[in-house]
Amino acid sequence: MPELQRAMAPCDRPRSFLDLKAFASDARQGTAPATSASDDRFLASRRLAALLPGPVTVGVIALDAANGAVSSHPADEFVIVSEGAIMFQQGERAFTLGPGGSAVLPRGSAFMWSTQGSTSIVFMRCEGGNVADRSLVQIDPSPSLTPSGAPAAELLLTPAPVCRNFTDFRSSDATFTCGTWDSTPYHRIAMRYAHYELMYLLEGSVTFVDETGRSGTFSRGDIFLVEQNAQCSWESRDKVAKVYAIYRPA
Repeated sequence: MPELQRAMAPCDRPRSFLDLKAFASDARQGTAPATSASDDRFLASRRLAALLPGPVTVGVIALDAANGAVSSHPADEFVIVSEGAIMFQQGERAFTLGPGGSAVLPRGSAFMWSTQGSTSIVFMRCEGGNVADRSLVQIDPSPSLTPSGAPAAELLLTPAPVCRNFTDFRSSDATFTCGTWDSTPYHRIAMRYAHYELMYLLEGSVTFVDETGRSGTFSRGDIFLVEQNAQCSWESRDKVAKVYAIYRPA
């Protein structure tokens, strides 16, 4: 497949947060990638969100009842179903993702897929890295979480939260990680995100305010992205759990 082409976001637009579930449901948003007649529909049936040029591409895959096969996936890619369902098969292994189900399709992986009806899949693709294990990775819906670090004390407006994490996937160059995280409530001031982070909320809600004063609250079932170099605060008033996909430059 030709390298994905994206619309360049205006350079003077402040980095912020994007509601990807709303993006997926609005066919007027985004741009189509360059495709050829030989591209499998899973790779070609896409709309791309406007991000600055770089290794990260985010958007939606829109499929109807169909099936296909990808002989070599071009990049490490996190996918999460917004609507509908998709079945993936790799060798003797097969699994189906319904709404909120997610997986990682590693660079170089080969697989078959099928959908039974209209299906909308949000994706986050990270170019680069070396081909390592090419096995598809289904994000564990019931992971065993272990303690992880809390936000820096100088950022917190409330007592330090208790945070836990489970990592399902880490790329060969360690820049792309996907898994599950949860935390007790906390409020912190705005910080610069040195990374891209896609989040899908499993429980709770969180409110972001960016450097322009724009605010947004996301709740259970929402899918959203915080862009690299965004300046955003965080406020959660109850326990939050999320599936995440993070690109953090080396």
